[in-house]
Amino acid sequence: MSLDRAALPTNPPSSLLSAHEQYATFSDNSSTNRSYNTMASTDKPVSEFVSKLQVYSLSLPKAWESPLSGAGAGLASGIVTCPLDVIKTKLQAQGGWSASRKTTGQQAKQLYSGVIGSARTIFKDEGVRGLYRGLGPMLMGYLPTWAVYLTIYEKSRQPYYDMCENWWLARCYASLTAGACSTLLTNPIWVIKTRLMSQSNRSTSEGRRIGYHYLNTWDAARQMYRAEGFRSFYSGLTPAMLGLTHVAVQFPLYEFFKTQFTGYGIGEHPAVDHGSTWLGITAATFLSKTCASTATYPHEVLRTRLQTQQRRYGVTSSDGMQMSSKYNGLLQTCKIMLKEEGWRGFYAGLGTNLIRAIPSAMTTMLTYELLQRTIHDLKDAGLKQKRDKEAFAG
Repeated sequence: MSLDRAALPTNPPSSLLSAHEQYATFSDNSSTNRSYNTMASTDKPVSEFVSKLQVYSLSLPKAWESPLSGAGAGLASGIVTCPLDVIKTKLQAQGGWSASRKTTGQQAKQLYSGVIGSARTIFKDEGVRGLYRGLGPMLMGYLPTWAVYLTIYEKSRQPYYDMCENWWLARCYASLTAGACSTLLTNPIWVIKTRLMSQSNRSTSEGRRIGYHYLNTWDAARQMYRAEGFRSFYSGLTPAMLGLTHVAVQFPLYEFFKTQFTGYGIGEHPAVDHGSTWLGITAATFLSKTCASTATYPHEVLRTRLQTQQRRYGVTSSDGMQMSSKYNGLLQTCKIMLKEEGWRGFYAGLGTNLIRAIPSAMTTMLTYELLQRTIHDLKDAGLKQKRDKEAFAG
């Protein structure tokens, strides 16, 4: 599908759109597509397994390419960055933890401080398993999140472009739509993940301890539903939706930078790859993720605070007074944080987040691009095999 760019004064610089079609809008007619085939020539034999895989790849519908690539990217990202995500979550959540009676009314000492200090504390208290706490729900969340997000993003860009005829707006609208769908679908998983990551096996010497303890993912879901109801699974949904501004910044910037650096859009590659292509993808990911994370970070802290607190229904204190949640709503949470912690509280764990988010984004996008390229290569090689067999039979 091609676009008439001459009539679009709001488009990005000509170098962005060069000679290529709108990004990742390929025709179903393989004869009109740019060749992605860099598989070994027929002069060099391939293994029987690879040969069968090439043939079987032809049965994979085109509509499944993005979901599979996105799910694979989410899986790789979750495994690589889980320890840093645990550290970031604890740094974000600790300001909202209630202290024991011994420290009530006093300024309690911060348990976690910095990446190295936090990692040392977690390792000392909980061992290596503490650094991978919440890995299960993280993988359960990343797989559908990226599968849904990248699929909807790819499929919705062209319709939005046809509506508004503006490259940047089309990408922003597509990002917001994809982000909203994936957030609504996976928010319960992320709440469980955040609860598991923020908890500790034992109270600290300063008396800090979260008011819940879960054995695993299913135990967390069961306890949350019994004690707090269905609404607990959508705690922090409002700041999560505000966080869609993050992807609205990141993905249009990623497409822009990748095209500037490589000449190809998302999911596209030259006929023969060079190291510069993957270097361009890495640079585009680094720049887009840094800009988006820095600009939209406070919403992550707000979301974490709302997700890590328990909803108290019918719970009373020792003197018979009804106990209520500390944070109730986005604005009230902002006021409490600003009063108790100042503006710095909104950027708690920012350094850790950048250290985690940038490798995570690089892992995600490099894996996604690699899987897209691999699928195209397998299909091209399988199609060649099919044609060769037909020619031999004829």
